[in-house]
Amino acid sequence: MPGDDIAVRTEGLSKLYGTREAVVGLDLTVPAGRTFGFLGPNGAGKTTTVGMLCTLLRPTLGDAWVAGAHVVREATRVRRRIGVVFQEQTLDRDLTVMESMLLQADLYGLPGAAARAASTALLAPMGLADRAGQVVRTLSGGTRRRLEIARALVHGPRVLFIDEPTTGLDPQTRAAVRDHLRLLCREHGVTVFLTTHHLEEAEHCDRVAILDDGALVTEGSPQELKAVVGADVVTLRTDDDEFVAEAVHRSFGLPTKTGPDGVRLRTPDGAALVPRLCAALTVPVRSVTVTSPTLDDVFLHHTGRTIRS
Repeated sequence: MPGDDIAVRTEGLSKLYGTREAVVGLDLTVPAGRTFGFLGPNGAGKTTTVGMLCTLLRPTLGDAWVAGAHVVREATRVRRRIGVVFQEQTLDRDLTVMESMLLQADLYGLPGAAARAASTALLAPMGLADRAGQVVRTLSGGTRRRLEIARALVHGPRVLFIDEPTTGLDPQTRAAVRDHLRLLCREHGVTVFLTTHHLEEAEHCDRVAILDDGALVTEGSPQELKAVVGADVVTLRTDDDEFVAEAVHRSFGLPTKTGPDGVRLRTPDGAALVPRLCAALTVPVRSVTVTSPTLDDVFLHHTGRTIRS
């Protein structure tokens, strides 16, 4: 059994549907009190994994512990120690914000006074204190998402699972939800385990695991993962991309790729190389961009394709 410093651990966790392997031999360790991003394209096995960790799906093979309890042998203990926010909204639209909180508290057996106190304490940090009497159907999408997160925390879980936390939200609301999740970790010691295919969302996590075709590709902090890629990406748009690609490879010894975006190459210090590149080329250069490695580059490095593709 993992210690208190480990929120989630899996050993060889697998889920098969007939002969199809949805999750394959997953070995995962999630430190307590951190934001942990489970990143991968749609269909990678993220939701299936969370289903097993939340005791909604029974693993085919392997073991998993959540908040110190085994997901099969101690399923009831797991359920009492976790909160879950599903990708699809599950709020009763005819209840008020406070009624939604109290209903959830009642489901977990919290007595009336304790339920109201816990609900009130959670609404304030989630920016919902002035919405307690408002009916859910009148709330914006972002506000409803914050209510779902608050509701999932009312019984004091040690681990909060959120499936695609900011799906359908505008950039400003996504940023606000991210800030609230980090506040939970910092001030309340809650471990936030979120699944996402949004690269920006994963960039803000303390640690990230990348999943593809049901298997773990790599794991670490965003900085550690990007350090493996190491190089900046330089993209040039020119009047003759094929000619430029060959010229760069011949003159600078750098491998290049051409595509719809132009000529793409990697180098440790892209900003320093750009003036030399432009001076050496005889073909007009229409634009040059230099970007540091992203988690999409990490995914490309390990799988040969991007998450977006």
